[in-house]
Formats: sequence, C-alpha cells, structure tokens
Amino acid sequence: MTTIFAPTNPHRAVRWWLISVAALIALMVLVGGATRLTESGLSIVEWKPVTGSVPPLSEAQWTEAFEAYKKIPQYRELNAGMSLSEFKEIYWWEWSHRFLGRFIGVAYLLPFLFFLWRGGLSGELKRRLWLLFALGGLQGAVGWWMVASGLTERVEVSQYRLATHLMLALLIFAGIVWTVRRLAERPQIVAPARLRFTSVLLLIVTFVQIYFGALVAGLRAGRAYNTWPQIDGAFIPAGDRLWFETPWWRNMFDNVLTVQFEHRMTAYALFVLAALHAFDAVRSRAGRAASGALLLLGAVGLQAVLGILTLLNQVPIDLALSHQAVAVVVLTLAVMQVERLASRQSAQAQPRAVPVGQAG
Repeated sequence: MTTIFAPTNPHRAVRWWLISVAALIALMVLVGGATRLTESGLSIVEWKPVTGSVPPLSEAQWTEAFEAYKKIPQYRELNAGMSLSEFKEIYWWEWSHRFLGRFIGVAYLLPFLFFLWRGGLSGELKRRLWLLFALGGLQGAVGWWMVASGLTERVEVSQYRLATHLMLALLIFAGIVWTVRRLAERPQIVAPARLRFTSVLLLIVTFVQIYFGALVAGLRAGRAYNTWPQIDGAFIPAGDRLWFETPWWRNMFDNVLTVQFEHRMTAYALFVLAALHAFDAVRSRAGRAASGALLLLGAVGLQAVLGILTLLNQVPIDLALSHQAVAVVVLTLAVMQVERLASRQSAQAQPRAVPVGQAG
C-alpha cells in the first residue's frame, strides 16, 4: 500500500472570512444579473467611489439624478416619458449593485489587515491575498469602464466590457474558492494524470461557457432564436448566416446568431466532457474525486436544463437568475475538483500518512 502525506493547517478564521467574501461575490453576481435584466445598469451616470455610497435623500436629489439620466441615449431611445417613480426602481437596482461592491471591498480589506497585524499568514498566502485584493480594486474600475460604454452612443453597455466585468468577478471568486480549499487539511488523492488533465480542461471550458453566456446577455441574444434543439431552423445554422460579418472573427462576439450558437455548442461540449470525466473518476475508484465529478456532472446537467427553459421562455427573470446562480455552482464545483486532484505537498506541513484507497 502506497502512502502519501497531507498538510495540516490551522487557518480556520481565515477560511471562514474567505468563505463569507466568496458568498458575497456570488450574491453580487446575481444582483448584477438582475440589474442587467431590468435594464438598470445605466441609471447612475456618475462614478463616485466614496460619496456615491449615499443614495438621493431628498426629492431635489432624486430629481437631479433623474435629470442626469435623461441626458443619455438609453432614456431618449428606450425610456422616454419614464416617471420619477419608475426611475427610482431601476436606480435602486444599480445602487444596490454598487453598494454591495463597496461592502465587499470593506469586508475583504478590514479582516485582511487584521490577520496581517496578528501575523501567522505564510508568505505565499499573503501574496495570493494581496493579488485578490488588487483584482478587486481593478474590478471596480472595470465596472465603471463598462457603464461608461453605454452613456454616450449606445443604449446599453458594450457586451465586451460586460463579459470582462463578469469574468473578472468570477476569476476573483474562483481564486478565493481555491485558496479556501488550500487552507483545509485534507489527504492527497492518488488518481491517474488524465483525471487531473480533464478536471483542468473542465474548468477552462466552464470559464469559456460563462464568457459566451455574458456575450449572450450583453447582446440580448437569449430573446432571439427561441427554439431548441434547432436554432434558425437547423441544428447547425447555415454558414452564410453565422459568418457574414467581416472580419470573420467579429461574428463570434457581435453576431447574435453566432454568439447564441457557440454558447449552445460549448454547453454540449461541457456536458460531454463532464460525463466522461465522471465515468473515468468512478471507474478509477478515485474516492472523493469520483463524488466530486458526479456532483459536477449533475450541476452541469441542471444548468443545461435551466438554459433551455430560459431560452424557450424568452428569458424570464426568475429562470435567467436561476441559470446564472447554477453557473456559479458549476464554477465552484469545477474549481474544487481541480484543487481536489492537485498536489498538496508543502515543505512546512506536518506529514500524515494516508492510505491510497482512502477518500480525500
């Protein structure tokens, strides 16, 4: 019987702090999705990182905010004649989204500074946590960069910038999930190298799929071609419909049909890859890696079902947000599976022998 060694790690408080931050980011993603679905994201036309945390408190302030909104193309072309009460509805969605972002920054920074002051964080962990903090600061700037794209010439934000904003949020989320897993004491799993490879491939395809989903949301592509499994009358649409823009690669980001088609095809690829990975993990008797693979397959299957229902019903907000929430679950399980199969060696760890056959 082969033995391997797993590290012990006492950072219980750090783990709970990071889990709380990850939960807030997941909530932030859902609030952002609701803000997008209710067309609320352009209701605040200024970026005031500090003073913007206070909403209008008087009728005069509300009127001032409404008048500023009336100057952008979205109001003139889509919402002309909107009442002040209707404006308040979309304003509160965007304000909540921004306020939650500020709250996450504080919820991350203050405990982090406390843990730094108390000591006990390894050099590697400190570097990773500083990097996550820097990415969080960048996320705020990217959020405004996204909003700014819809204030002058467009009636909505750029789908490129929307996708960048979402992907950066989920990159931070994934980094926190990975860090939490690394802090936990857990025996190393011995598994074939191909399982580690397919777990990484699953994570990459998950990110790609979410990116295409963000493009679908940015282009409102879910409200077109509301049939399944056919799209535009066929399982695979005609090439001249998929690739009519020049240069050809712009179709992958700007052509509503092509963007929805690539989102569908990537979903099929993700499901097949998850099924193969689960089958291999079970056949290899990979302990918790097999259980994790089956959970991931179940989440991917549920996500596919929700995606189909969302499409067929032309993107109702309840189904759309459920679809987005399960995407976060899929990403979480994919990160956990990669970490579960990754090496857990540590020079500073206290070795503990674990039989190969024992789950981890």
